[in-house]
Amino acid sequence: MRLTMSSSALPLPFSSSTFSQSPASLTLTHHPNFSSLLHSDTLTDEQQCTVKNESKPRTIRYRLGELCRQGQPHLARQLFDTIPQPSTVLWNTIIIGFICNNMSHEAISFYSRLKHVGSSTCDQYTFSSVLKACAETKRILVGKAVHCHILRSGIHPSRIVCNSLLNMYSTCLGFENGSRCDLVERVFTTMRKRNVVAWNTIFSWYVKRKRFSEAVRCFVMMMRIGIKPTVFSFVNVFPAVSEIGDVRVADVLYGSLVKLGNEYVNDLFVVSAAIVMYADIGCIDLASRIFENSCERNTEIWNSMISGYIQNNFPFKALDLFLGAVEAEDGVPIDDVTFVSALTATSQLQNLEFAQQLHACLIKKCMDSQVILLNAMVATYSRCNRVGDSFKVFSGMEERDIVSWNTMVSALVQNGLDDEALMLVYEMQKLGVAIDAITITILLSAASNLRDRTIGKQTHAYLLRHNIQFEGMESYLIDMYAKSSMIREAQAIFQSNCTNDKDQATWNAMIAGNTQNGLIEQSFVDFKEMLEQNVKPNAVTLASLLPACSQSGSIAIGKQLHCFAIRNLFENNVYVVSALVDMYSKSGSIHYAESIFLKSPEKNYVTYTNMILGYGQHGMGKKALALFYSLQENGLKPDAVTFVAILSACSYTGLVDEGLQIFELMDEEYGIQPSAEHYACVVDMLGRVGRLDEAHNFAKQLGEEGNVLGIWGSLLAACRVHRNFELGKIVSSKLLELEGSDRISGYHVLLSNIYAEEGNWQSVDNVRRGMRKMGLSKEVGCSWIGTSGYPSCFVSRDRKHPQSDMIYDMLGHLTINMKDVGYKPNLELIEEWMYGLQE
Repeated sequence: MRLTMSSSALPLPFSSSTFSQSPASLTLTHHPNFSSLLHSDTLTDEQQCTVKNESKPRTIRYRLGELCRQGQPHLARQLFDTIPQPSTVLWNTIIIGFICNNMSHEAISFYSRLKHVGSSTCDQYTFSSVLKACAETKRILVGKAVHCHILRSGIHPSRIVCNSLLNMYSTCLGFENGSRCDLVERVFTTMRKRNVVAWNTIFSWYVKRKRFSEAVRCFVMMMRIGIKPTVFSFVNVFPAVSEIGDVRVADVLYGSLVKLGNEYVNDLFVVSAAIVMYADIGCIDLASRIFENSCERNTEIWNSMISGYIQNNFPFKALDLFLGAVEAEDGVPIDDVTFVSALTATSQLQNLEFAQQLHACLIKKCMDSQVILLNAMVATYSRCNRVGDSFKVFSGMEERDIVSWNTMVSALVQNGLDDEALMLVYEMQKLGVAIDAITITILLSAASNLRDRTIGKQTHAYLLRHNIQFEGMESYLIDMYAKSSMIREAQAIFQSNCTNDKDQATWNAMIAGNTQNGLIEQSFVDFKEMLEQNVKPNAVTLASLLPACSQSGSIAIGKQLHCFAIRNLFENNVYVVSALVDMYSKSGSIHYAESIFLKSPEKNYVTYTNMILGYGQHGMGKKALALFYSLQENGLKPDAVTFVAILSACSYTGLVDEGLQIFELMDEEYGIQPSAEHYACVVDMLGRVGRLDEAHNFAKQLGEEGNVLGIWGSLLAACRVHRNFELGKIVSSKLLELEGSDRISGYHVLLSNIYAEEGNWQSVDNVRRGMRKMGLSKEVGCSWIGTSGYPSCFVSRDRKHPQSDMIYDMLGHLTINMKDVGYKPNLELIEEWMYGLQE
């Protein structure tokens, strides 16, 4: 019996990882010094007395232990080899000596030698020690072999060995392992007696496996059977509560913590974990209260609170707390995480001045060479619209990791420099930097922005060749193919994905892709199937589907989706509000759009842009102007798209002078360089009111920058409306010289109509013949009408509708009625139409 009790020079419970141990055992696993290990609190009084008594004489075991304490386990091993018949105690001493000197592989090899020699039997401490070595080296196969040795030894495994098995399996097994047979759970259920260390390990394991409800359930069970939790019990279970997101459960667990006294409440690990838990579930006030009431604060606690504010969209409070940490009287050391959090908050605020101050602070503290901080600096300058400064930081980095490259490439894409981003990825490959999943997502985003099929296909091929897989991969591919007008490829990827595996993002990407490519009915079919598969739509789903309603002219379906948004508490989401405003205004219900806009508690520049455009389309130019000027009063800056909307509104409503004034202010006051879309709006604005010469001179003054189809096409349309045929011919000749005009039939048809109205049928014939040679045909216009909630599409001389006979009978009656009231058709247009029929 005495041999069993003292069979290890160091009877240590190598049982679990740092966050799954009691405080005493935590000290053991982190202290390589043998003397402190010998006086471990995990030993019983009898064992400690035995160790002390046996350590008094200078035995061979004492000498081996002394060499290991001095960091010379190899000398201890050489001395061990001179012993004729070493006992189990001596074998254990060498094994533990290797482990304490971070030589776990050598410990496993030494254990293998023990099993091979067979001169001594293994005891509980042998197995516990070698399992600890297996956990540290992640050698699961060796760990399983040791488990088999334990079962074959005939020794009933003690609680120490069981805890070591739990630690080994929970450390070595990943998320994908143990799907059929959870080895950690199996070992735990077979334990006759479980102490708090075992329970801590199972909490940690369930969190690792994302079985959060089971982690909380086990914690409650442990409390009910009377086992007192340690501080690490709470540290392990708090992340599970964060994922569940139940405030009541969080309050109950934290209340249990408070009842255990100040030793628990004021523990630094617990304070940090509690702050993170409440921040994750959105209770930032409670997290702040815990922070304010903490007796002592270390760097981790400050970082947790700062990150909590950022996570809950309080960047101002995060920066105030950062400054408080810098000025703290207790001298809190500011680390990398603190600065990264501060930079993240600065990027959310897009505060360039504070970003520059942080950059200067990093340089003063000689922290400007740390890769993680420079990566955050690159991202911050990018969010502040200073991509040039981002590239300066990136170029000056002495050391770059894959995150550095990805951050810079992403910064270029986010700032509209997609071609430059592709060039940087090419530079990555030249330097031998391996492309990872993040790089792939950025490349797919760039291909989507550029509508570049070649880049998209090459990226997809690279992904397949290198077997790269990541979460949300299908949604990125679907979005890329849909935006590149390859909707069939997008649908093929969507259909190849198993129905049960389609997540919310995949459904949203497919619905948005169908809408963008005009497949309106398919968008609604996919939405219905999404509901049937019990995948809950979110705000992105509604924002993707609402544009389909305006395209189909079905305001009834739009109203149903609006009701769905209200029932599911999405009606105040800024993206849903923007889509609703756009849908109602394009469907003719401008008052609905206005009501939603005014009631929305949150608006961004997209919401304003849609409302401005809606006002313009409905002839409410004054309201559009008033809304545009109120943008800055509400803390928002108009972007290039907003200027297109307001210039279009001025064009629709004849507010030419106001529109020209806004155009002049674009670059001067708002710092936005006009693009071809803005120039086209100005030309259209002047052309609509008959100021054709001004519009023509404006287009000519643009030079090469004005050689855009949209600019001259707008002028040609104005020439037809105001019957200025001479200028129309000049404009048409210029238009046909531009690149791409031979691929667009609309401009040729417009020129043909001008000749027809002039009566120049020979020129009409020449234009139409030229169109046939180029393979162009007039696009057929269609009309939508909603009856009984079902949209129907009609084109000229259409006979495909199932009720076409009844429709044409009704048209005949209407024609007779129109003649009876004195309606006279435009004969010139009839002549043109008849000429088209003769072709």
